[in-house]
Amino acid sequence: MMVKQERAVRTRQMLVRAAAESFTRDGFALASLTTISRRAGVSTGALHFHFASKRALADAVLHEAAAALERTTGRADRAPDPLRALVEATHGLMDGIVGDAVVRAGFALSGDPARTRGDVDLRQQWQRWIERTLQRAEWEGRLAEGISCAQIAPTVVAATVGFEVLGCRDPDWLTRRKIDRFWELMLPRLTDGATARG
Repeated sequence: MMVKQERAVRTRQMLVRAAAESFTRDGFALASLTTISRRAGVSTGALHFHFASKRALADAVLHEAAAALERTTGRADRAPDPLRALVEATHGLMDGIVGDAVVRAGFALSGDPARTRGDVDLRQQWQRWIERTLQRAEWEGRLAEGISCAQIAPTVVAATVGFEVLGCRDPDWLTRRKIDRFWELMLPRLTDGATARG
C-alpha cells in the first residue's frame, strides 16, 4: 500500500513538472495532455487518474509555484531590515524563475490570457508581499522623509515584475548583476536621511 502511495506521489510530481515545462514552452492553449504525459513518461490514463483536465494541471502548477514563492518571501521576512528583505526576496524570486520550471511556469500562467483566471495569481501575490514589506519599512521609519509605501510600491512592483517578464526572453534580466544594479539605484533614494526607530 505504501509503495503504491509513494508511486502515485512521484507520478503526480512528474506530471506537474512536465506540465510546467510544456506550459512555459508552448503556452497554456497549445500545451497538449498527450505531450505532457509523454514528457512525464506516463500514459494518458495515468495523467487522467491524477488530473481531470489541463486546467486542473495548470492549477496544480500554480499552487506549487505559489508555495515556492511563499517560501522565498518567508525566508526574506526573517531579515531584520524590511528593505534588506526586499533585496533578498527579489534575488530569490529571480533565482527561482531561472532554476525551477514550476516557478517559471507559474508566472507564465499568471500572465497567460488563454488561461481562465483561477484563485492563484503569482504576480498579485508578489505585489501584496512588496506592499506589506514597504509598509513595514514605513512604520519602522526606514524610508526617507517624503517617501511613502503608497508612492514607491508601484515602482518596485512594476520593475521587479518587468525583470520577470523580460527574463522569459532574455535570461540576462534575471542575473544577480542586473538585480543588484536596480537596488543600488533604488535603495539610496528610498532611505536618504531616514533614521530607523527602535
